Amino acid sequence: MTDFYGVELGSRLMLGTAQYPSPAVLAEAFRRSGAGVATVSVRREAGGGRAGQDFRDLIARLGVRLLPNTAGCHSVREAVTTAQMARELFETDWIKLEVIGHADTLQPDPFGLVEAARILTGEGFEVFPYTTEDLVLAERLLDAGCEVLMPWGAPIGTGLGLSNIYGLRSLRAHLPDVPMVVDAGLGLPSHAAAAMEMGFDAVLLNTAVAKAGDPAAMAEGFARAVEAGRLGHDADPMEPRDMAAPSTPVLGKAFLE
Repeated sequence: MTDFYGVELGSRLMLGTAQYPSPAVLAEAFRRSGAGVATVSVRREAGGGRAGQDFRDLIARLGVRLLPNTAGCHSVREAVTTAQMARELFETDWIKLEVIGHADTLQPDPFGLVEAARILTGEGFEVFPYTTEDLVLAERLLDAGCEVLMPWGAPIGTGLGLSNIYGLRSLRAHLPDVPMVVDAGLGLPSHAAAAMEMGFDAVLLNTAVAKAGDPAAMAEGFARAVEAGRLGHDADPMEPRDMAAPSTPVLGKAFLE
């Protein structure tokens, strides 16, 4: 199992905690998925009221590793401040770094992302940057001190799956030793299986589970897909070919005239 900043997780599935119809449904989805990480938006959950405390109590009962994120941040200053709040609130150096550059596509701002990552790693944060599949940007983030990358599959909340397979394959091939989590845009368990078959180390998703008709069942489906995809990758699959090849040998076959 790949480790993330020295932490070995029991599952390659990471789940978000937003948009579930109820706390009970959220808890059941995590139970059936066996997810190893829960992400939480600091901007939404950091209030000091009873509701905020109830949510933190619920997350604590899940028994999973917490990954706060800077969701909704559109500037370096906003993202850094939110990360600092997260560390104080949740007592963890882990942070999923989002610096959004485009309001419609929710595409990361590459320049702001690198700048924020450099500041946060300098402050001792262990940064999980939400990025695109761009190889140059990935290398800049590694130079900034990140040890994990989180390339998107597709824009957040779209459910489109892996929209740039070539780019993701290239990124994985060029940086084979960097832990990578495909984050955002996955809509079906088959999308997660495909990412794992390509050699990615984990997947992170939220909307596909939270907005499903049966979130707990969908969470379990993703868990099984992640496991199947990783087994397929580790089994050294056959190379695809253009021509058909018989699976049953013709040697010894009876020929009738």
